[in-house]
Amino acid sequence: MSLRHALLGLLSERPASGYDLLKLFETSLANVWPATQSQIYTELTKLADTGLIAVTAEGPRGRKEYALTDEGMAELRHWLTETTPQRAVRSDMMLRVFFLGVLSPEQARGYLIELVDLSDQACEDLRGLMDSIDWEDGNLSVYGRMVLEYGLRFNAMRREWAQWASGLIE
Repeated sequence: MSLRHALLGLLSERPASGYDLLKLFETSLANVWPATQSQIYTELTKLADTGLIAVTAEGPRGRKEYALTDEGMAELRHWLTETTPQRAVRSDMMLRVFFLGVLSPEQARGYLIELVDLSDQACEDLRGLMDSIDWEDGNLSVYGRMVLEYGLRFNAMRREWAQWASGLIE
């Protein structure tokens, strides 16, 4: 997935400013596709320059509200239906696990226990997010809940795996 398509998807629901989109990222996509403020604003400029979104309102302090154009919706639909999701996922965590053998058993177990703690914290954060959102009936709410549930299940699996893996180290 690209930041470009994430922004097009968020704008498919309703027009939004860069600040609004940043907040939407923090409450909806952060567990699958984090983005910084500068990345979002840079990509919004590129999307506007290519005609995939348009500035529909300007406010004080240079605030701009963006809306998806017909070309932007066509690009989003094309990406959703005609491109294959990338299977290759880079994981700094798993790369480190692969090389834990160069550490002492205590250090290796410690790393895996840190993954347990990280997973617990991530689940706690996601549950807090779930409780803080005013869920609507819109597409972003329905499918956003699915993504949030994925995050909860993924972290629960990673926790269970890390506990299992730490038990293998002698």
